[in-house]
Formats: sequence, C-alpha cells, structure tokens
Amino acid sequence: MKDWLDHHRSRVSAKAPLGEALSYIAKYWAGLELFLTDGRIELDNNAVERTIRPIALNRKNALFAGHDAGAENWAIIAPLIETCKLNAIDPHAWLRATLGAIAGGHQQSQISELLPWNFPAKV
Repeated sequence: MKDWLDHHRSRVSAKAPLGEALSYIAKYWAGLELFLTDGRIELDNNAVERTIRPIALNRKNALFAGHDAGAENWAIIAPLIETCKLNAIDPHAWLRATLGAIAGGHQQSQISELLPWNFPAKV
C-alpha cells in the first residue's frame, strides 16, 4: 500500500487538494501501520471523546458567563478534575488535600506526589 501511495503522490501536484491529502496520509503512514499490527491500539477514540464531552458541554453552556480570568482558571482545573475521575479519585477530596498540602509548604520538587493518579484516597 505504501508503494501505491508513493507512486500516486509522484503523479499529483503537491499543491492540489489530492496531493495534500496523499502527503498527509504518507506523513502518518507509520502510525496507521502500527494501528494494524498492535492490538492494544484502539480502533477509535470514543473513550477520549466521552471523557471530554462534559468539559465541552460546560464550556458551551458557560460561554457568556464570567470573564477571561474565569475561563483561564477553568482551563487549568477542568483537566485535573477529569483526570481524577479517570483514576477513580474523588475530585473534591483530591483538590482539598492538594491545596492543603500546597498551603502547608509541600515542596515543589515533589510535585509528582500531588498528581491525581498518586492520590491515595479512591472513590
């Protein structure tokens, strides 16, 4: 298939839409082959899409509420909350413990201890 792709890429202008599409495919061909040979790689990204759906819906619903600083704060905290959920961690408990540790002088060099997947309390 790669030979076919290379052959047809050489016959189409790189600036033409078809040429751009073929160049795009060629660029990611190794990833496509890996998908076919490694059974651990998912067929689609539905799990990721389901995970980020609440964030996207909240963003849409809150589009005109608040201000830029609120949007920036939400952009920081939302992925952390979703990471907690993915790791079966109570987001409120994790946030309370993490902020308490930071306020208590937790060493920045040991920040990995505060990451959601290292939090000991499971939901």
